[in-house]
Amino acid sequence: MSLPAAIYRSRNPQDSDYYRCVEDCFETFVQVYDDHFSRQYGFWRPYIEKVIYRYLDCGDLRHGFARVKCKDCGHEYLLAFSCKRRHFCPSCHQKRVVEFGEWLCMDVLKKVPHRHFIFSIPKILRRYFLYDRKLLVKLSRCAWESLKVFMQQAVPEKEPIAGAVIAVQTFGDFLGFNPHCHILVTDGCFYGENGMFRVAPPLELKKLEAIFRHKVFRMLLNKGKITAEMVKMLTAWKHSGFNVFCGNRISPSDEKAMENLARYIIRASFSQERMRYLDQEGTVVYRAKDGKDQKTFPALEWLAAMCSHIPNRGEQMVRYYGYYSNVARGKRKAKGADYVIPSIIEPEGNSKAFRKNWARLIQKIYEVDPLICPKCKGTMRIISFIEDPQVIRDILTHLGLWLVRSRPPPKICAAISLSESKTSDSCTHPPHPQADAYADPEYSWDDYIQS
Repeated sequence: MSLPAAIYRSRNPQDSDYYRCVEDCFETFVQVYDDHFSRQYGFWRPYIEKVIYRYLDCGDLRHGFARVKCKDCGHEYLLAFSCKRRHFCPSCHQKRVVEFGEWLCMDVLKKVPHRHFIFSIPKILRRYFLYDRKLLVKLSRCAWESLKVFMQQAVPEKEPIAGAVIAVQTFGDFLGFNPHCHILVTDGCFYGENGMFRVAPPLELKKLEAIFRHKVFRMLLNKGKITAEMVKMLTAWKHSGFNVFCGNRISPSDEKAMENLARYIIRASFSQERMRYLDQEGTVVYRAKDGKDQKTFPALEWLAAMCSHIPNRGEQMVRYYGYYSNVARGKRKAKGADYVIPSIIEPEGNSKAFRKNWARLIQKIYEVDPLICPKCKGTMRIISFIEDPQVIRDILTHLGLWLVRSRPPPKICAAISLSESKTSDSCTHPPHPQADAYADPEYSWDDYIQS
């Protein structure tokens, strides 16, 4: 395969509108969150602050780097470490998306037909998931239990089992909190000891939606979030707000479509290309995916909306069920009964190392090879990692790069208006509550209806 002719240039996240917005506003945002945003965007989570600070250091040479050198002409450059903050850092999350898509197709999904389902819940119930993120796991389980029952009834075999990968997304087009499940599920069930597969007939979506609605109601009732009276009212509505979408069948041979769909279900909550940060006005303009509509946010509110979609530390937004569950896959591998999925690109050596290869991910995302020397077009390689703070400072000082970018104090600019919100002194408010100090929001039922 011929390599792209373009020359790789290290990214500079500091020049993006997204970075400048975060850098200008993050300290003010942290200080005023409780007073101005907790009601709409959920309780403050201390982990968010750590994510923000890590992102602001992403791509900064002063926090460590690798030396990349050409073996032919000796040309070298420094490659800054990344922050690895998924769901917040656009660059790091995109690498994760590519890696996930390949891993899913190589190691998890079988060569059988699949379908893409989307399970949605009504707006009136979303706030419960905003204030108690542990419910997102339960939502994923409700979606799987609904599909499992339906698939097992549709396939007339003994102990049939489908396989599903379920990704919970919490965002809509303009970053509104909208928890829903994207599901890659086998279009049928496996059965028997040899893993035979039978394709399922077309599913009746209205019946599937009814099962899902019942399971979500039962889950929320058991958790004490809603009452029987509320369930009765919602079921009496002509349009309950629950919805099940089913995409076209994806054939086993369409590997590209499967990988693209796998990447789609864990995509980032926003697009840098669709946002503009107007620093003098303190606003963010964000365009819809179709480019027809746009919405203007106060910069601080944009950050609040963004942060509502950051998972907690250790929180898994993708889960595996049935034939694709970790337990089922582990048992098959232990017995040597799990057949190998041919890789899209044949790896050299260890498959995990292949997927995590930095240069290959960059080449796939940006269509440029970072290990092609810009001087002689020879092959470059990483020769060392520099992590010691004093060594980092000495090298960058010698190269005149230590003070190239010294982050100024965050702006507390008058353009960022909070005049319509509460006006309490943000510097003296009490500390943020801990993330696990959960209590249901004290809002009336009328508040939910009007939100």
